[in-house]
This record gives sequence, C-alpha cells and structure tokens, in this order.
Amino acid sequence: MQRSNAFTAAFVALLVPGLAFAHGYAGKRFFPAAMTVDDPFVADEAGLLLGRSKDEANTATTDLALEYAKTITPDFALSVGTDYLRVKPEGEQAQYGFGNAAIGAKYLLYKNDAREMLLSAGAEIELGGTGSARVGAESHSTLAPALFFGKGFGNLPESVSYLRPLAFTAVLAPSFGTSRFDAQAVDTGFTISYDLGYLQNFVKDVGLQAPFNRMIPILELPLTTCTSGECSGRTTGTYNPGVIWYGQRYQLGLEATIPVNRASGNHAGVLLQLHFYIDDLFPGSLGKPLFK
Repeated sequence: MQRSNAFTAAFVALLVPGLAFAHGYAGKRFFPAAMTVDDPFVADEAGLLLGRSKDEANTATTDLALEYAKTITPDFALSVGTDYLRVKPEGEQAQYGFGNAAIGAKYLLYKNDAREMLLSAGAEIELGGTGSARVGAESHSTLAPALFFGKGFGNLPESVSYLRPLAFTAVLAPSFGTSRFDAQAVDTGFTISYDLGYLQNFVKDVGLQAPFNRMIPILELPLTTCTSGECSGRTTGTYNPGVIWYGQRYQLGLEATIPVNRASGNHAGVLLQLHFYIDDLFPGSLGKPLFK
C-alpha cells in the first residue's frame, strides 16, 4: 500500500507540477477546504474567512473567522478558532467583539485512494463565556461531535468520464449545550464540487490554462435543525454557490450565501476565504505531525 501511494503521489507531481500534495488528497483527488462545511481531511492548515450577512430580523453581521489546525499524528489533529464580529441590529448602534473560542479534534478513520474516499470523526467544543455578549456570544459551552465524509467520482466508467471531476462531502454534527436552557440542534452540511484541474489532467486535455486549471466550482449547503425548545423542528441555512482557486501553498475562495427559507433571512450575503496549507508551507517544521 505504501508503494502504491508513493507512485500515485509521484504521478500527480509529474502531471500537475507545483500543486500541493500533503494537504487534502485521497489518491488523485484533492479535497479543498470548503468555507462553511468542514472538509474530511486531517491536515496542518490555517484559514481566514470574511463573511457578510443579514438575518430574518435585518441584523447585519460582518464576521472574520480565524482557525488553525495542527496534526499531532498523521491521522489526528487539534484545532482552535474564534471570530471577530460586527453586529448591527436595524436602527441600533453597531456592536463589536470576539465570539466564543472553539477547540476541535479530528481523526481520520478510513482512507481509500482507489475510491477517492475519506471518513473522519471529530468533535468541537465552543467555550462559553470566552467571547463578548455584545455580539451574541453565549455564556454556556456547546459540545458538537461530528462525522465527516468525502467521495470523489474518479472511478466512474468511461461512458460518463466528464463526471469524474465531481466530488461530494458531508458533515453530520449534533450539538449539545451545557445549560438545560440551551436549545439543542443538529448541523448538517453538504458540498458538491467540480475540479477543473482534475478534468484537465486526469480526464481530458481540454486546453485549460491558468488560472482556470486550478479552479473548483463548488456548491455548499450548511443547515441547522433545531431539535428542542421553541424553535424545535425549524431548519435554517444557506445555498452557497462559489469557486475555489488552489495553489501550492494556499487557496482563495468566493461564495454567495442565499437563504434557504424565510427563517434564514431575506438577504443574500458573501464569503471571502484565504486559506494556508501549513503542511506545504513548512513541511519540515510546523507542517509535519508532532509524532509519526
């Protein structure tokens, strides 16, 4: 298996010079870091995500999210993150402050290079009281165990070869508040993407040049379903069409956020992403696991 993985890596390097390798691969399939639905890969990475949105009460929120993940072993990583927010209720003064800090863990349970498939498990705890109540940070903590799945379609038959660049990811994460007054919820997320670099290099040379040969059109669907309290049974979320461009050491992303229903808001928003592959930026130091 190790020799097969090494051959695949070398083959990708020859066909796609300069692309990242340590980060996000299952066989030939590269899984980018999506903006709202966490990817199934374990990696050293750091990201900035700038978002602008309005909710159903016309409260405008500008959110700068920061996250850093560090591999402890090749299959296990810890992460830490927070947000800095500007919250402007309609007709009121804007409020500024940090959201609660969050600590996460993720473990790669299964990887199949031939089927371009990944399965990971993890958990995140939002530390209540570490952020500012002015911007909605709760005083109680929330624990969210999660399952992450990713599947590329590179093994589809020749008759539908143009579908091989497609990939699908999904997340299932119930959340539990530490206070009996907290509403419980289940977060689900799905992405479908089409890797133009995969099309160019592994399906057919269609003549794509930079920057299009490193672009991934993507649709994300992050959803939250309330399971207790007054909101029980209500689902909110957004459709997020966009595009990701990936290079050797970082990626850029742009998405629109479109409410799925009235409860999710009445206005479209936008997300901008700058994501760094620490495992490719510093492969011999910060980017390698602490333990083999």
